[in-house]
Amino acid sequence: MLEKLGRNLPCWCGSGKKYKNCHALFDERIRTAKDAGHIVPTHKMIKNPEQLKRIRESCVINVAVLDAVAAAISPGMPTSEIDRIVYDTTTRMGGIPAPLHYEGYPYSVCTSVNEQVCHGFPSDQVILKEGDIVNVDCSTILDGYFSDSSRMFMIGEVSEDKRRLVEVTKECMELGLAEVKPWGFLGDVGQAVNDHAKAHGYSVVRDIGGHGCGLQFHEDPFVSFVTRRGEECMMAPGMVFTIEPMVNMGTHEHVTNKQNGWEVTTRDGKPSAQWEIMVLVTETGHEVLSW
Repeated sequence: MLEKLGRNLPCWCGSGKKYKNCHALFDERIRTAKDAGHIVPTHKMIKNPEQLKRIRESCVINVAVLDAVAAAISPGMPTSEIDRIVYDTTTRMGGIPAPLHYEGYPYSVCTSVNEQVCHGFPSDQVILKEGDIVNVDCSTILDGYFSDSSRMFMIGEVSEDKRRLVEVTKECMELGLAEVKPWGFLGDVGQAVNDHAKAHGYSVVRDIGGHGCGLQFHEDPFVSFVTRRGEECMMAPGMVFTIEPMVNMGTHEHVTNKQNGWEVTTRDGKPSAQWEIMVLVTETGHEVLSW
């Protein structure tokens, strides 16, 4: 790092600034943390100002798409209609739905209802009814830059136990977000999420979590929500990742649909909820990019 790149040469991040005026002190801090035994971010995880500008433009579309869904969702709506809204709104604004054809996924959005944990298929046969809860997971590509976030929707009047699950899951996400600050650790986020979920009698899905995002749909690091404070990758300015805990009313265990290879449901058939935001680590804290 420092000894390999001259201080007056252009910085590795692509900002156009001299290394000494850009990431020289950053690299020194990262090297010190690595020498102390911590997991540290690679240069590939750090976005420069121009990349962040373009990622924010993608996020504008992603937020607008979820706003459009929020304005239309109602009892009696087939989840295929959500897919149409997402596709039409995204393409009208100049973007591409990131899930469409991603590793063979056949739709523009994931709609996960009640006991579905994630990756639910939109369908003419799945009609939202009073009392359902549904996660709408939306991701956008704009000129090669990615954004990703999801929201929970309660359809009409829902039971108190489902309402509480949805609200506590959002609180878990918010508590995780509060832990995002430079030179902290992803484990700080994970413990805040897991502690709050467990305190309310819920479990957190263990092997599906958040991820880096921006230049690709899914990037490093993996963001677990069952980790411990002070562990996992160090957070550094310029990192962009999602906070998206999947919280189950019952067991954390889940199963994947063997026929389509995508839809994930709770093993015990009890409801699951998820909220997802995309966040940037800044010099002083964090910035929520998509919600």
